[in-house]
Amino acid sequence: ADWEQIAALKAHVTSIPVLGNGDIFDARDALAMMAATGCDGVVIGRGCLGRPWLFAELSAAFTGAAPAAPPNLGEVAQIIRRHGELLAAHFGEDKGMRDIRKHVAWYMHGFPAGADLRRSMAMVKTISELDDLLDQLDPDVPFPDAANGPRGRQGSPSSVTLPEGWLADPDDCSVPVGADVMHSGG
Repeated sequence: ADWEQIAALKAHVTSIPVLGNGDIFDARDALAMMAATGCDGVVIGRGCLGRPWLFAELSAAFTGAAPAAPPNLGEVAQIIRRHGELLAAHFGEDKGMRDIRKHVAWYMHGFPAGADLRRSMAMVKTISELDDLLDQLDPDVPFPDAANGPRGRQGSPSSVTLPEGWLADPDDCSVPVGADVMHSGG
């Protein structure tokens, strides 16, 4: 992410909160972005993939509370199970289990699990099968350092694109021509 662009936007936009986004993978990243850019808050994208507890870490960091210890593999397995259960309740078991497959790799990132078990989890079809696979994990394995850091595709940051003239007059509330059809691709 180009935090300099976030800082430039914050310098121009003073009447509404500016939220920063990009490269927030833990609470320290969020605090660093806010300090470096002056943004009013952060938006989380890839950083929460397989890490829904990130939001509790952020809450603790923003309120000055002590952060909770990261989850061990048993706790992560419970989260995977609950996520799968909610997906199945919402989409039906077939579609819900197809959807959980992509999330399992994020949840398991950095934890020791054999290739066969990972492969089976990536092909899970039922909640019962998911339960059987999760039961094969060692619940006492601590959260690994290898699970920290960037998530998702990495590479050159995309440049921030604003419509022509967007920052020319901060008091002009009209939408520049063409801005209504722009999108971030997200």
